[in-house]
Amino acid sequence: MGSTGSVSASPDGLLTALIQYPVPVVKGPEDIQPNVDKICETVANTKAGYPDLDLIVFPEYSTSGLNTKIWSYDEMLLSLDSPQVGQFKQACKDADVWGVFSVMEPNDVPGRAPYNTAIIIDNNGEIALHYRKLQPWVPIEPWYPGDLGMPVCDGPKGSKLAVCICHDGMFPELAREAAYKGANVYIRISGYSTQVNDQWILTNQTNAWQNLMYSISVNLAGYDGVFYYFGEGTVCNFDGNVLQQGHRNPWEIVTAELFPALADKARTDWALENNIYNLGTRGYVGQPGGDKQNYLTWVKDLAEGNYHVPWEDDIRIRDGWKYYPDGGQYGPMPK
Repeated sequence: MGSTGSVSASPDGLLTALIQYPVPVVKGPEDIQPNVDKICETVANTKAGYPDLDLIVFPEYSTSGLNTKIWSYDEMLLSLDSPQVGQFKQACKDADVWGVFSVMEPNDVPGRAPYNTAIIIDNNGEIALHYRKLQPWVPIEPWYPGDLGMPVCDGPKGSKLAVCICHDGMFPELAREAAYKGANVYIRISGYSTQVNDQWILTNQTNAWQNLMYSISVNLAGYDGVFYYFGEGTVCNFDGNVLQQGHRNPWEIVTAELFPALADKARTDWALENNIYNLGTRGYVGQPGGDKQNYLTWVKDLAEGNYHVPWEDDIRIRDGWKYYPDGGQYGPMPK
């Protein structure tokens, strides 16, 4: 912990805590409830240690684990009105803190794959934001692509919050979407193993810098018998510099105090490097008001449903490959 994340917060400072939750080894639905109980206990204990805490964030899969053989069956899923989500709500209300939690959510359409979901719960115990992962990690994750877009909600201390999940953070387009909707704090919850440790930090920085917003990101930590998860909660300033960086320790709490108003002022007052504004007002010195015409082929093609990279016909892996040779398995768990 550094001076940017003390036990107290300034009146306009958003005090955040990123919990490097130990990767849970989940063998069946009976292992979910102990995680929920532990997460709620952690909310209370962290708030006790940091009395001015505004926002606490838990990684992806901290509730239901990463067992690819069972994680998409009905018994492993939690709806937003489940008792377990009710516990998360009560924990936030009791601690007077906002929280970010991960659940695997059943699909509204019978027979479709479930969603990988993040929720932001406010300090009154109400769901302030509901997000479904837009870019599931192929060819491994069996989740249905999110259908709620990139929502943004008003948070504490003048913050405007958006959340993305793990692989989402590798897409600069999603961070830009959040910023375009006004987010000044971009939250990323992840369950990555060590293969992409460096890329994790790089993209956290670029997501912040390219959009003049804070990024706060936390990953699972520890070993589950197959992979090691790197933790390394990262807090990036709106200029892309790292304010706080966790280590690889399970249960490490990475704290930082953010000032959303400063990000807002950068967006309104900066001329140099105000890239999110300049994108849509190209060359406003040479052409007063700037050129507002779309010049990006991929934007046009995506909007028209014609997105097609030049090497698309040569891409080899287009399905579940070795993980799901028969496709994703949904519905009740086999007896």
